[in-house]
Amino acid sequence: MNDDVKIRSTTVIAVKRDGKVAMAGDGQVTMGNTVCKGNARKVRKIYNGKVLTGFAGSVADAFTLLDKFEEKLKEHSGDITRAAVELAKMWRTERSLQKLEAMLLVADSSKILLISGDGNVIEPEYSVLGDGSSENYALAIGSGGNYAYSAALALLDSSELSAKEIAEKSLRIAGKICIYTNDHITIEEI
Repeated sequence: MNDDVKIRSTTVIAVKRDGKVAMAGDGQVTMGNTVCKGNARKVRKIYNGKVLTGFAGSVADAFTLLDKFEEKLKEHSGDITRAAVELAKMWRTERSLQKLEAMLLVADSSKILLISGDGNVIEPEYSVLGDGSSENYALAIGSGGNYAYSAALALLDSSELSAKEIAEKSLRIAGKICIYTNDHITIEEI
């Protein structure tokens, strides 16, 4: 394979609405200008089904980071914020992890976090939309992440769709715009 040919893939979105959190990811992996796989699974439940995870970037790197995150999650009794911060610290300081190229979205029933290799742990801005009765928000990563995020914000603001419905619909919209996103969608909800 030519070193100039990059593997691109992934749109993953997490949506929180009315006490439910849904995470959805597309299945496309693209190498250069060719789709090389259409049914990759980028979203999973871990920690006895209480935590959702999704990744963008190198699969091997992402799985390494997901394993480390799950270890930290167990160490901190399921506290995703503490686990995410500890993973981010480890990612920045351990030589063997510093060159890993991936981003992670993690969520439990109360929050969604983005973890990146530059040491950031980002929790989305809370938006009170609709009738103002709950916190509703979204966060997305990957090649089509901004398209899915924009669609999710519009749907949160203008519809009564559930978190799961918004996650799916926003990924389908992203797939119509982003050439690195397809409509083979995996959705998990807690």
